[in-house]
Amino acid sequence: MRRYEGRRVLVTGAGSGIGQGIALRLLDEGATLVAADVDVAGLETTAGKAGDAAERLRTVAVNIADIESVRAATGEAVEFLGGLDVLVNAAGILRPARTEEMPLEVWNQVITVNLTGTFLMTQSALPALLASGHGVVVNLSSTAAFSAAPYLAAYAASKGGVNAFTHAIALEYAKQGLRAVNIVPAGITSGITTKSILDQPEGFDPKLFSRMTGWLNGGALGNPDDIAGVVAMVASDDGRYMTGTEIRIDGGALM
Repeated sequence: MRRYEGRRVLVTGAGSGIGQGIALRLLDEGATLVAADVDVAGLETTAGKAGDAAERLRTVAVNIADIESVRAATGEAVEFLGGLDVLVNAAGILRPARTEEMPLEVWNQVITVNLTGTFLMTQSALPALLASGHGVVVNLSSTAAFSAAPYLAAYAASKGGVNAFTHAIALEYAKQGLRAVNIVPAGITSGITTKSILDQPEGFDPKLFSRMTGWLNGGALGNPDDIAGVVAMVASDDGRYMTGTEIRIDGGALM
């Protein structure tokens, strides 16, 4: 399928994991795309995996928690693309900790990157998205926003905020042709998942994580391609009647 021929796309978190998977899938479907991430080496890896599609790809370094960095990266992306049709906010961080032991700076860091960063990227991209007349914002949420997530209080709170933010902009800009949708994964094989497993607090209870994976594939974690395919549908014309909602991709974990 080539649903993205002529479509201009900006993906954050595109240096690894889900963001990288989304970027490569949309490139494969014909998009002209800017891959943005704080991890410059990761962006080089993404570009290397793009193959012949690399001629339609620009990589841009961005710290989504910094407003000046966001404005510069968004400006560079819109200039390269000649406008913007789709923004995918896939960048995020996860910092496990027992809630009573979590330093305030860790709480603030997670909220700033995951929630404020999503706001800053969206705010900066909105003029170009609205000018396209059919702009789409796809935000990456998490099942942690809907189901108990032990040792992930900050992460869960940030993703709950992303859900609410997405609903707000979906209604606010619906008459201007903008759509906004939340993608809600459970456990996916990626750097952020690996880090969360390795960084669990001492003495953590593994039984509390029974809903991280679903029933499909023997309870194995999903992979970035499982998310990328759904994002490709949602942000294309196939998803044209979808906005202000969530799509859960968790292998049945929250059935």
